[in-house]
Amino acid sequence: MKLSIRSHDLFLSKEIKVTAACVHDKQNLVCVTGKHAKYIRMNLSYLQSDNFFLLAGPCVIESEEMALRIAEKVKGITDALGIPYVFKGSFRKANRSRVDSFTGIGDEKALKVLRKVNDTFGIPTVTDIHESHEAAMAAEYVDILQIPAFLCRQTELLTAAAKTGRAVNIKKGQFLSPDAMKFAAQKVTDSGNRNVLLTERGTTFGYGDLIVDFRAIPQMKTFGFPVVMDVTHSLQQPNQSSGVTGGQPQLIETIAKAAIAVGVDGLFIETHPDPKNARSDGANMLPLDQLEALMAKLTRIRLSLCN
Repeated sequence: MKLSIRSHDLFLSKEIKVTAACVHDKQNLVCVTGKHAKYIRMNLSYLQSDNFFLLAGPCVIESEEMALRIAEKVKGITDALGIPYVFKGSFRKANRSRVDSFTGIGDEKALKVLRKVNDTFGIPTVTDIHESHEAAMAAEYVDILQIPAFLCRQTELLTAAAKTGRAVNIKKGQFLSPDAMKFAAQKVTDSGNRNVLLTERGTTFGYGDLIVDFRAIPQMKTFGFPVVMDVTHSLQQPNQSSGVTGGQPQLIETIAKAAIAVGVDGLFIETHPDPKNARSDGANMLPLDQLEALMAKLTRIRLSLCN
């Protein structure tokens, strides 16, 4: 059930072998490191497909071995189903409920793991940034810079991400209307970068829950950017008395199916071999061994809508 890939206007990195120190390929500048080259800007026909695309991986980089294991598994599934795949993993978790919560294995170490995922499997990668000075640092290692929902109005953060030339995935704040996201996107485009994705991740519903208003997907699509559904974070139950965020992972399939049905371009899913022992957000993760069956179901839904 392989689907054709069409062109898209997002600029992502891609590894190619070259022999010269610096070459041009189809008017795209390539800078060389060692035996390989990474495109600084390239119109890569990666995310656009008759199928949806997928941003998936662990909440936070826990180790190199685990990241490579997850990336290899997900790549095998997505290759078979014709789903363009971007590996996701936070190099550091800056927003935790308690000061003793796990935040990461070290910034540089985690970013090098993300680069190794790209080097090993040839897939783009995405990570969060939390402060403006992190944009240039992270852009040296990944293809998409992600703006957390709580920070989606931070002008300096958005413009710093934009100026790296990387694609910028902006998560919609749990407190924002879909229409308000056009101003977040405009901060990036006014900084000279049209490579924007917008992600729905639920809306605050009382003190300890979120609800998904699926009208947000077609509303944000009118802005002209790809729209992503963050399936797993939208099922979080924050502000628990234990100081540990809860979740409803049993509804992952429901939210994902509904998002595909209303025409979302991509899905964001955090997955882990053992969610109960994940170092962050295990309560709302999809077990890795359940991903293949879910992707197959969602692909059938998408195909039925395309016919």
